[in-house]
Amino acid sequence: MATLDQKSPNVLLQSLCCRITGKSEAEVAHQFQYAVRVIGSNYAPTIERDEFLVSEKIKKELLKQRREADAALFSELHRKLQTQSVLKHRWSVLYLLLSLSEDPRKPSSRVGNYGALFAQALPRDAHSTPFYCTRPQSLALGYSERGAALSASVGTSGISSLGVYTLNGPTPTPQSLLPPQSAAGGGQSLGSRLAWTLPVSCSPSTLSIDCLNVSETALVRDILYVFQGIDGKFIKMSGPDNCYKIDSKVVLCKSLRDTSSRLAELGWLHNKVRKYTDARSLDRAFGLVGQSFCASLHQELKEYYRLLSVLHSQLQVEDDQGMNVCTEGSLTLRRLLVWMYDPKVRLKTLAALVDFCQGRKGGELASAVHSYGKTGDPQMRALVHHILSLVSHPILNFLYRWIYDGELEDTYHEFFVASDPNVKTDRLWHDKYSLRKSMIPTFITMDQARKVLLIGKSINFLHQVCHDRTPPGKITAASKSADTPKDAAELLSDLEGAFQEKIDAAYFDTSKYLLDVLNRNYLLLEHLQAMRRYLLLGQGDFIRHLMDLLKPELARPATTLYQHNLTGILETAVRATNAQFDNAEILKRLDVRLLEVSPGDTGWDVFSLDYHVDGPIATVFTRECMGHYLRVFNFLWRAKRMEYTLTDIWKGQMCNAKLLKTMPELSGVLHQCHILASEMVHFIHQMQYYITFEVLECSWDELWNKVQQAQDLDHIIAAHDVFLDTIISRCLLDSNSRSLLNQLRAIFDQIIEFQSAQDSLYRSALEELTLRLQYEEKKRQRDEEGQWAVTEEQEAEEKRRIQEFQDTIPKMCSQLRILTHFYQSIVQQFLVLLMTSSDESLRFLSFRLDFNEHYRAREPRLRASLGANRGRRLSNI
Repeated sequence: MATLDQKSPNVLLQSLCCRITGKSEAEVAHQFQYAVRVIGSNYAPTIERDEFLVSEKIKKELLKQRREADAALFSELHRKLQTQSVLKHRWSVLYLLLSLSEDPRKPSSRVGNYGALFAQALPRDAHSTPFYCTRPQSLALGYSERGAALSASVGTSGISSLGVYTLNGPTPTPQSLLPPQSAAGGGQSLGSRLAWTLPVSCSPSTLSIDCLNVSETALVRDILYVFQGIDGKFIKMSGPDNCYKIDSKVVLCKSLRDTSSRLAELGWLHNKVRKYTDARSLDRAFGLVGQSFCASLHQELKEYYRLLSVLHSQLQVEDDQGMNVCTEGSLTLRRLLVWMYDPKVRLKTLAALVDFCQGRKGGELASAVHSYGKTGDPQMRALVHHILSLVSHPILNFLYRWIYDGELEDTYHEFFVASDPNVKTDRLWHDKYSLRKSMIPTFITMDQARKVLLIGKSINFLHQVCHDRTPPGKITAASKSADTPKDAAELLSDLEGAFQEKIDAAYFDTSKYLLDVLNRNYLLLEHLQAMRRYLLLGQGDFIRHLMDLLKPELARPATTLYQHNLTGILETAVRATNAQFDNAEILKRLDVRLLEVSPGDTGWDVFSLDYHVDGPIATVFTRECMGHYLRVFNFLWRAKRMEYTLTDIWKGQMCNAKLLKTMPELSGVLHQCHILASEMVHFIHQMQYYITFEVLECSWDELWNKVQQAQDLDHIIAAHDVFLDTIISRCLLDSNSRSLLNQLRAIFDQIIEFQSAQDSLYRSALEELTLRLQYEEKKRQRDEEGQWAVTEEQEAEEKRRIQEFQDTIPKMCSQLRILTHFYQSIVQQFLVLLMTSSDESLRFLSFRLDFNEHYRAREPRLRASLGANRGRRLSNI
């Protein structure tokens, strides 16, 4: 029986303690109790239980010590051990040997006293909160390597940055729990090395609280509860004051009361963060970004709870061993104040983040977190960067899904790209997708956000509008996405490099492919040139022939016109000119359009060319753009009609000049007609030069250069809009030039009225000339017959008729003078408006219209305007 007792675990364990410490059984009672507690607990090192890794570690340690023979011997013994079934837990034995072989003199490669031992492998029931942190599956075996691995994996939590790293995670044992290092050398015995991990005697504390009703140990226990937001026995939350207060009945000295109050602030900070996470974690409307933010706060709280579990375990050990607060190495308020300094700073940062992020979600929340990273404190910057990597992870996933697949799964409206499902396909590019500027994270620039919007919009435009079935993966190669928060952190650390390269590559590839599809399959550039040739009257031979063919039709009242007749004339003009060589796709879109008819309108007033657009090209040539083209066409068509009319006037004058030489009484009237016609021709020619060369050609050249250099469809649309706005403005069709346009239309009306007056004059003159020729022919015939040429009655009738015609000449002169006066007054007013215009090209136009100062001599206001402008230009020089 004695033999059995000697082989019992308790007897063997007590013998082991005596041999290690070199003391008697009575002297090692304390160490024996602690050893029993350790063996009875569920402590376990938080590393992967891999026998091979441990054996390899042992071999490496032997090789480092230049003990190659021992390493070979160990390898052979280990191989033999594996063939035996004597030991069930070979890994544990190897791990124990490895731990005992480490040099206790190195601070980074040894475990501290029993407090540090508890910190290394806390039992699961030591956790005071349900937020138990899962142990890492694989860590390095050496203490130094464990520290490096932990600092890389969970070292973002500064709550765990107190002292040496431990096996159970980043939470360390406070340094004051460790006894002073022994000065023993490397030849220290195994017993002394293990004894270093056992408790030492504690010296009495200099702080005496015998006179207080509450012991410091009780306060420490209360404080540990308060750290978790739980009311203690003496320290409770005060609702009205929103802070933890010590019970007024408790008698404490001022130093302990102040220290307790300072420590209780951690409980208030903890409650603030915990309340936010509890409220938001169940709120689905908070979105993925918000849930990631709550998860990052939970992660930080877990690290905080790990530290509290270490402190609870230390306090429990002290209670079990009967230690007093006055002993060295025990938990005191002052030590807690030092150890909890870093966690308090971290909790303050988290609480400030919680306050600042109230009411925010999505990209706005990420911007709020990012703004807190602009600090000089490296620990705080690392904390915020870690939280930001978690918060931005959903945003980057949204972004990559959008730019590589064109898919937008933003249920809670967190992403900075918004989609309107009510927009139809024809307005997809302009209205369906837009930027939520409030949701653009501050670490993403506006230019990057615009490119991101364009990339996904281009992919959807290709699929839905262009019906291009090319997979997005063939348009641009998808790079590695932010699959984990670590990937997100790497991208955030290189926003100007890798992240920018990803965005630029997807942007250039997608935009180039879209423009190629539009130009190759939908003839975008050809349609743009067709607008210039037909709606902006660039095809001169076609426009002239069309006017010749339409003249009889358009001279009729507008109510008598039929569109199919005009369409037939249009097709005839196309077949008879160079327009016939255009692409059939373009010619079939060219059509005739009749505007709304007003009373008294002729065909000239309601006729217009039209160009039908649909499909993808309607994205560039929108309804608004086609409305601008219609306005410009009507203006150019009217100006071209004036040129056509003046050509007819000039032809009439040239053809009738010789015929009417026999009527000298008409010389004055005809001279007036020639002078007025010359004024009008000069005015229209200058206006046509200005419109054709200074407005249309210059603007078209700028547009074409921009289109050739465009990197995306938005650049083409913007350049086209600028082109139309420039034409509308410089052709006097905008709201600022309304008075100028009214004057110009009045001048056009005077030209039409002058044509009517001259046609009436020529009709009367030619009728009179015909009658006179007939009278002379009749006289000659009667004279040849040997009769009297005329009788007195016929001669008197002829003279009376001639006199009546001559009496109408002054009326014609008066009508021409009035017409000339009206025309010149309108031109003078037009010139005054041109000279006061802010557009320099319009002021230069006024110089050309009055190159010989003909109108300036007649209009005082024009002289003042000219002088004022000259003075302004000289002052600018």
